[in-house]
Amino acid sequence: MEIVETMATCPECDAEIEVDEFDIDKGDQLTCPDCGSNLEVTSLAPLELDLADDEDDEDEDDEEDEEDELDDEDDLDDLEDEDDEDVEE
Repeated sequence: MEIVETMATCPECDAEIEVDEFDIDKGDQLTCPDCGSNLEVTSLAPLELDLADDEDDEDEDDEEDEEDELDDEDDLDDLEDEDDEDVEE
């Protein structure tokens, strides 16, 4: 079986990237070997790449939100503990 390499252009640095057209689907992600940008296949005919959304950034944001919620819960627990101490006195 013959491997057919297709060329695509990185939208970030304009580098030519070889892609195996039989091993890639729309929505697949890859990394530019020149600039390291995360890219997503947006079209197969013609083959087009676009900058991918950084899922890592979204995950970090979600983790920060969860940490903030936990901090808020801890603050509430501390306030409740202080109220309990006031009642006992």
